[in-house]
Amino acid sequence: MADTTGNTTDAHVTSPEPPLRKPSWRHIGPGIVVAATGVGAGDLVATLIAGSNFGYTLLWAAVVGCLVKISLAEAAGRWHLATGRTLFDGWASLGRWTTWFFAVYVVVWGFVYGAAAMSSSALPLQALFPDVMDLKWWGVACGLVGLVFVWFNKYAVFEKVMTVLVGVMFVVTVYLAIRVAPNAGHAFAGLLPVLPDEKDSVLNTLGLIGGVGGTITLAAYGYWVNAKGWTDIGWLKVMRLDNRVAYLTTGIFVVAMLFVGAELLHSANIALAGGDKGLIQLGDILEDEYGTATAKFFLIGFFATSFTSLIGVWHGVSLMFADFVARLRAGDEAKAEKIATGERERSWPFRVYLLWLTFPPIALLFQGQPFRLVIVYGVLGAAFMPFLALTLVWLLNSARTPSPWRNGLLSNAMLTVAGLLFLVLCVKQIWDQPWSEFF
Repeated sequence: MADTTGNTTDAHVTSPEPPLRKPSWRHIGPGIVVAATGVGAGDLVATLIAGSNFGYTLLWAAVVGCLVKISLAEAAGRWHLATGRTLFDGWASLGRWTTWFFAVYVVVWGFVYGAAAMSSSALPLQALFPDVMDLKWWGVACGLVGLVFVWFNKYAVFEKVMTVLVGVMFVVTVYLAIRVAPNAGHAFAGLLPVLPDEKDSVLNTLGLIGGVGGTITLAAYGYWVNAKGWTDIGWLKVMRLDNRVAYLTTGIFVVAMLFVGAELLHSANIALAGGDKGLIQLGDILEDEYGTATAKFFLIGFFATSFTSLIGVWHGVSLMFADFVARLRAGDEAKAEKIATGERERSWPFRVYLLWLTFPPIALLFQGQPFRLVIVYGVLGAAFMPFLALTLVWLLNSARTPSPWRNGLLSNAMLTVAGLLFLVLCVKQIWDQPWSEFF
């Protein structure tokens, strides 16, 4: 039970707690979902470009990025399990400012991200089937398929499909890493924390650390944990194993793509274009080097990477929006309890946000993204990760969390480092926006 200030009462802290379940691989699931959703085409391009520009020098930064995200996802999952409250419920207890921030963020971010996700999923399909239809219509098809899939399926089916697609991603990225024959000696040397001897190397390195699967899906992890049926602190050890598997998987993806960048692009001094189109360019390079079959295999993996991010956001962020709306409904305890026990995927706010992610962004596919809206999207997106990290520090060190499950020294250190890292990247993102053209 929570008091009116959002703090946990003594009765809640001292209430009997279920025994901790033994972690088991058969329970793994939400971690696979968060890994698949968090690693999008943009992350793979960023890692490829890092490998292309710096060889193996920033391998250590990719590893650190995974460790940072482990701490963030673990904290989000621990909050859900230890308190029995959702993350947005925790944010709301910190003040009305969190509600306003999330409301603006989730509306603007969803509108622009919807178009980006559909476009990213469409690119490999058009490359695989160039004569079928235009890129924009491939994007519309991806968005509608994602909408129908999430609308008519609950978490259990969603998790199974995501697991299959992650398997495709895993096989493709590992195959490519082996195919380019990485230099083991140089790779091990890349684990030493050394900065490239180039201008802006610190910011480039921080950007790689912050970009390894770092999105709003980290916040959605706790919601997927609950959707799996893990609803109390007894699942803590299981959740921690699941979370580590998530970022071990993420680490394999990004390290494999860094190997490809280092061996295939860096050694040949090939510059890759930024954005998702860089992966299409890589497909052409793979075809020249290894043949058509390898290039098509890569494009299938590219599609799996993009489409898992699409349906992952369609599902996870819609869960968050449903919880957000439930908490706005004047403290309706019955409604909140219903949402918390598995009805969220059938609730009208969940489906309204699904529609918001799908249909308004289709207009952007055909008309182009409004300049000012893209700037606002960039600023809000950059601000979300420091918001997540620093509010988790706040929540997990206060009486809102039962004392046995509050942060220890390691958790506080990792979350603080994550918060400061993302704050620096946020300031850089805001600074780099073309504000003179905004007004």
